[in-house]
Amino acid sequence: MKKLIHPIAGAVAILTIATFWLSTAFSELSGSHEVVVAVKTAIPWGFLLLIPALAVTGGTGFSLAKGRKAGLIGAKLKRMPLIAANGLLVLIPSALFLASKAKAGEFDPAFYVVQALELIAGAANLVLLGRNMRDGLRITGRFRRRHASTR
Repeated sequence: MKKLIHPIAGAVAILTIATFWLSTAFSELSGSHEVVVAVKTAIPWGFLLLIPALAVTGGTGFSLAKGRKAGLIGAKLKRMPLIAANGLLVLIPSALFLASKAKAGEFDPAFYVVQALELIAGAANLVLLGRNMRDGLRITGRFRRRHASTR
């Protein structure tokens, strides 16, 4: 069952973060403060999906690793503290700050500095989670690295 739950929860987490990131980028590009307010105030509600998905992904991943810490599993385990710290220390506080500022209509320099930081941190987490997904697919044999001779 863990072998089914882990990739589903991981995919939900990646898709949720990608949705946050793309919604933010498109709302900022739209130039409409109303759209930005809608997106920024909706994102914290998305934590109700994201946080459990990440917790389930991490928990099932540790269980599936069965104490192994070498190779691809080791690489995945090394990325997880970075992903978690980025989320807990940068992304969640940024999202809450931006939701508050947007709701108050305060689109000042602080809003845009934190917005830029959030986009950078979100992109970093997407890359790290994507690498974990790639390594997970390699572990299960669903994704193989191409050899130089087959490119």
